[in-house]
Amino acid sequence: MDIQRFISARKALGYSQKELSEGICTQTTLSRFENNGQIPTVKILIQLCHRLNLGLGELFPEVGVEENELNRQLAQAEFNFILREYQKAEEILDKIDSTLLIEPRQHWYYDYLKGYVIALKKGTTAEAFFYFNRIIDEAPKEEMEILVLLAYTGMGILYENIGEIQKAEYFFNKAITDVYRYPIKETHDIWRLLNIMYYCGSFYANIEDYQTSDALLTHGVEICSDNHVTYYLARMTFQLAKNAVAQNKDCYEIMDLYYSTKAYAKINKNMIELKALEDFKQELMENDAFSEIVLY
Repeated sequence: MDIQRFISARKALGYSQKELSEGICTQTTLSRFENNGQIPTVKILIQLCHRLNLGLGELFPEVGVEENELNRQLAQAEFNFILREYQKAEEILDKIDSTLLIEPRQHWYYDYLKGYVIALKKGTTAEAFFYFNRIIDEAPKEEMEILVLLAYTGMGILYENIGEIQKAEYFFNKAITDVYRYPIKETHDIWRLLNIMYYCGSFYANIEDYQTSDALLTHGVEICSDNHVTYYLARMTFQLAKNAVAQNKDCYEIMDLYYSTKAYAKINKNMIELKALEDFKQELMENDAFSEIVLY
């Protein structure tokens, strides 16, 4: 069992042993597992993994040492990406020898991450197009593939970056057309669906289509709630709060979204979101509608 993978996931999400074990098991049980390799009951282990957004199978080595190491590196890069640590993700991907990626889906996994890092860091557009196009071209058309939906989303981000809004909307729309029907098979699927919901929702907010944006982000919040995933909640409720301001919605609705975002960001120790939220609070305080309201 890869206990270090478990420990790395806990630390990456900012959980102490006490915080992670709360409501599941004693801190002593978790400490014995991490420090001495004393495996708790399967029920406890499943609950701990669920809180960390880890599939139980991710703790068990796969057949083939080299392939397993590649999968571990790809999973770590994706985790850094989720945490918005794009530089760390890029460093991991740069060290991977792509010629060792033998399985097609493993190659698409690598392409999706490479393309996203380039797109979100506003790097060379042509290079990112190559990675996303390879996924779209090679993935089987007869079955819905989450990595294809991510590639569509990535293409949308690229076109939005260069101001090609109609083309961006074309690809974002292709992504969300199927995302509502996609069956969640594993923990990674939840993260990836939320990724699509968030970036599509942000795009529609940027072009002032708040109805579509609100619907996508609200559905993303429901996915988080149904699957007990907290990390993307702060991003989504924050965008919903900004949408509410743009639509001149009731100040108490905006306050509720503000405090929800703050709570979710604190739970996940999301310093990027907390800093942005502080700036957002200052903007609200300059708004006449909030002149008699105190925000903390």
